[in-house]
Amino acid sequence: MDTLTPLQRSERMSRVRATGTRPEVIVRRLIHGMGYRYRLHKKDLPGKPDLVFVARHKIIFVHGCFWHRHDAPTCRLARLPKSRLDFWIPKLEENKRRDLEIQKKLESTGWNVMTIWECQIRDKEALTLRIREFLDS
Repeated sequence: MDTLTPLQRSERMSRVRATGTRPEVIVRRLIHGMGYRYRLHKKDLPGKPDLVFVARHKIIFVHGCFWHRHDAPTCRLARLPKSRLDFWIPKLEENKRRDLEIQKKLESTGWNVMTIWECQIRDKEALTLRIREFLDS
Protein backbone atom coordinates (compact mmCIF):
# COMPACT_ATOMS: atom_id res chain seq x y z
CA MET A 1 0.00 0.00 0.00
CA ASP A 2 1.31 3.43 -0.95
CA THR A 3 1.79 5.77 2.00
CA LEU A 4 0.99 8.84 -0.11
CA THR A 5 -2.27 9.92 -1.67
CA PRO A 6 -2.43 9.79 -5.48
CA LEU A 7 -2.11 13.59 -5.59
CA GLN A 8 0.96 13.57 -3.31
CA ARG A 9 2.53 10.74 -5.32
CA SER A 10 1.88 12.58 -8.58
CA GLU A 11 3.46 15.76 -7.24
CA ARG A 12 6.52 13.88 -5.97
CA MET A 13 7.01 11.97 -9.22
CA SER A 14 6.69 15.18 -11.25
CA ARG A 15 9.91 16.36 -9.58
CA VAL A 16 11.91 13.47 -11.08
CA ARG A 17 14.01 14.91 -13.88
CA ALA A 18 15.32 13.23 -17.03
CA THR A 19 18.14 15.70 -17.73
CA GLY A 20 20.09 18.11 -15.58
CA THR A 21 19.98 15.83 -12.55
CA ARG A 22 22.28 16.56 -9.61
CA PRO A 23 24.64 13.63 -10.43
CA GLU A 24 24.75 14.67 -14.09
CA VAL A 25 25.58 18.29 -13.24
CA ILE A 26 28.35 17.18 -10.85
CA VAL A 27 29.92 15.02 -13.58
CA ARG A 28 29.56 17.79 -16.18
CA ARG A 29 31.32 20.31 -13.91
CA LEU A 30 34.08 17.83 -13.11
CA ILE A 31 34.72 17.04 -16.78
CA HIS A 32 34.57 20.70 -17.82
CA GLY A 33 37.07 21.52 -15.05
CA MET A 34 39.36 18.83 -16.45
CA GLY A 35 39.44 20.78 -19.72
CA TYR A 36 37.24 18.53 -21.86
CA ARG A 37 34.40 19.91 -23.98
CA TYR A 38 31.28 18.01 -24.92
CA ARG A 39 27.77 18.19 -26.32
CA LEU A 40 24.71 17.49 -24.20
CA HIS A 41 21.87 15.09 -25.01
CA LYS A 42 22.40 14.76 -28.78
CA LYS A 43 18.98 13.90 -30.11
CA ASP A 44 20.36 12.23 -33.24
CA LEU A 45 21.99 9.44 -31.18
CA PRO A 46 20.14 6.51 -29.58
CA GLY A 47 19.21 7.25 -25.98
CA LYS A 48 20.13 10.96 -26.17
CA PRO A 49 23.42 10.43 -24.29
CA ASP A 50 24.19 12.75 -21.37
CA LEU A 51 27.65 13.80 -22.61
CA VAL A 52 28.93 13.33 -26.16
CA PHE A 53 32.55 13.89 -27.14
CA VAL A 54 32.11 14.01 -30.91
CA ALA A 55 35.77 14.29 -31.99
CA ARG A 56 36.80 11.48 -29.65
CA HIS A 57 33.77 9.35 -30.60
CA LYS A 58 33.02 8.73 -26.92
CA ILE A 59 29.86 8.93 -24.86
CA ILE A 60 29.22 9.13 -21.13
CA PHE A 61 25.92 8.25 -19.52
CA VAL A 62 25.27 9.33 -15.91
CA HIS A 63 22.80 6.85 -14.46
CA GLY A 64 20.84 7.06 -11.24
CA CYS A 65 21.34 3.83 -9.33
CA PHE A 66 17.63 3.42 -8.53
CA TRP A 67 16.15 4.22 -11.95
CA HIS A 68 18.70 2.23 -13.97
CA ARG A 69 19.09 -0.72 -11.54
CA HIS A 70 22.76 -0.55 -10.58
CA ASP A 71 23.52 -4.15 -9.68
CA ALA A 72 26.77 -3.66 -7.75
CA PRO A 73 26.46 -5.43 -4.38
CA THR A 74 27.96 -2.40 -2.59
CA CYS A 75 25.44 0.07 -4.03
CA ARG A 76 22.87 1.10 -1.42
CA LEU A 77 21.07 3.53 -3.75
CA ALA A 78 19.57 0.82 -5.96
CA ARG A 79 17.23 -0.61 -3.36
CA LEU A 80 13.69 -1.48 -4.35
CA PRO A 81 10.65 0.29 -2.92
CA LYS A 82 8.75 -1.52 -0.18
CA SER A 83 5.37 -1.31 -1.87
CA ARG A 84 3.91 -2.00 -5.32
CA LEU A 85 6.69 -4.35 -6.38
CA ASP A 86 4.41 -5.71 -9.12
CA PHE A 87 4.67 -2.24 -10.70
CA TRP A 88 8.28 -1.29 -9.88
CA ILE A 89 10.19 -4.46 -10.76
CA PRO A 90 9.01 -4.67 -14.41
CA LYS A 91 9.41 -0.90 -14.85
CA LEU A 92 12.97 -0.80 -13.53
CA GLU A 93 14.00 -3.99 -15.34
CA GLU A 94 12.72 -2.48 -18.60
CA ASN A 95 14.88 0.60 -17.98
CA LYS A 96 17.90 -1.65 -17.51
CA ARG A 97 17.09 -3.67 -20.66
CA ARG A 98 16.65 -0.48 -22.70
CA ASP A 99 19.99 0.90 -21.43
CA LEU A 100 21.80 -2.24 -22.62
CA GLU A 101 20.07 -2.09 -26.00
CA ILE A 102 21.06 1.57 -26.46
CA GLN A 103 24.66 0.85 -25.49
CA LYS A 104 24.85 -2.00 -28.01
CA LYS A 105 23.44 0.25 -30.77
CA LEU A 106 25.97 2.97 -30.01
CA GLU A 107 28.90 0.54 -29.86
CA SER A 108 27.83 -1.10 -33.13
CA THR A 109 28.11 2.30 -34.84
CA GLY A 110 31.62 2.93 -33.50
CA TRP A 111 30.98 4.87 -30.29
CA ASN A 112 32.82 4.04 -27.06
CA VAL A 113 30.41 4.18 -24.13
CA MET A 114 31.07 4.74 -20.43
CA THR A 115 28.46 4.64 -17.67
CA ILE A 116 28.96 6.58 -14.47
CA TRP A 117 26.68 5.50 -11.64
CA GLU A 118 25.30 7.93 -9.10
CA CYS A 119 27.05 6.11 -6.21
CA GLN A 120 30.45 6.43 -7.95
CA ILE A 121 30.35 10.22 -7.85
CA ARG A 122 31.29 10.33 -4.16
CA ASP A 123 34.93 9.36 -4.83
CA LYS A 124 35.96 12.31 -7.02
CA GLU A 125 39.62 11.24 -7.31
CA ALA A 126 38.78 7.76 -8.57
CA LEU A 127 36.12 9.18 -10.88
CA THR A 128 38.53 11.75 -12.32
CA LEU A 129 41.11 9.05 -13.05
CA ARG A 130 38.49 6.80 -14.63
CA ILE A 131 37.13 9.60 -16.85
CA ARG A 132 40.61 10.74 -17.94
CA GLU A 133 41.60 7.16 -18.79
CA PHE A 134 38.40 6.69 -20.81
CA LEU A 135 38.63 9.97 -22.73
CA ASP A 136 42.36 9.81 -23.45
CA SER A 137 42.47 6.21 -24.63
